[in-house]
Amino acid sequence: MLVAGGCHPGHADPLVQLDVVGGLGGVQQYDRHEAPFWIKRLPELTGGRVQAQIVPFDRSGIRGQEILQLLRLGVVSFGNVLLGLAAADEPELNAIDLPLLNPDMPALRRTVALWRPRLEAMLQERYGLVLLAAYTYPPQVVFCRKPFSGLFDLATRRIRTSSVGQSELVTALGGIPVVIPFAEIVPAMRIGVVDCAITGARSGNSIGLHEVSTHISRLGVSWGVSVFVANQAAWDALPTERQTELRRGLATLQDEIWDAADSERQEGFDCNAGRPTCTSGRLGQMTIVEESWQDDARRIKLLKDVVVPNWVRRCGNECADEWNRRMAPELGIAAKAR
Repeated sequence: MLVAGGCHPGHADPLVQLDVVGGLGGVQQYDRHEAPFWIKRLPELTGGRVQAQIVPFDRSGIRGQEILQLLRLGVVSFGNVLLGLAAADEPELNAIDLPLLNPDMPALRRTVALWRPRLEAMLQERYGLVLLAAYTYPPQVVFCRKPFSGLFDLATRRIRTSSVGQSELVTALGGIPVVIPFAEIVPAMRIGVVDCAITGARSGNSIGLHEVSTHISRLGVSWGVSVFVANQAAWDALPTERQTELRRGLATLQDEIWDAADSERQEGFDCNAGRPTCTSGRLGQMTIVEESWQDDARRIKLLKDVVVPNWVRRCGNECADEWNRRMAPELGIAAKAR
């Protein structure tokens, strides 16, 4: 909801008050970046002309799968949409973060840059939303109870997954996907319900995965990209100067979140491996598994033969056409229409 009313003392401009739905609560992106930006920095950037309150979506009574429609309807005016959740109803949103598409941060940056114009147009045309920023959480990686040499050494293992795409990938690798909530990963690993788990390196450390695992892969399976958007009517209600200030502030916030995601990724590996450079986690004794160049060639083949075709099957021929126009020339991976 957007509320504009009254005048700030000393200014002719009306005081603008914004209600914002943010990302996941209790993680660094929200606690260290999103919440401070809206509560403290935005009023400073606008000379007190804009004030905001923010709540994480998972503590607002809103399911992540619902927020896109609530934004379209104007029930929520400004919100953070986790693309992996919204893609359950809109598969095209998954194009940025398909499993194995972005093994590291430079690859993710390239993918987002390539697909962002399409994402911006699609959100505007189908939902009446203005794309203002794109954020990312650190990568999801593989923890295992026993040694493994890389992603292609997981056949027959039971592996915790958290999405349809991850489950399809594990199946293609010859493993057995098991969907388990984040909070239940450690007990499941401890008693052998699963042999491995896909989750964040740092978040996994925070719940004690380093105590029940021996090896962790550096390769990013998927990430957790989200977009911050505004309902068009709410955006248009803002004075032009406030729009400019908000865009400028969100561009800075976006850069900070990406840099923090990369730092948190490295911190996760440092802590799980017990390195002295670990500053915020708990020290483990895990072995970090580095993928080989042969594995990278197999990763690309898996993208071509399994991941992208599965996505096209869910998304349709128009998605395949957009992929081939925007992504294929740079990535060398074409999508075949059904």
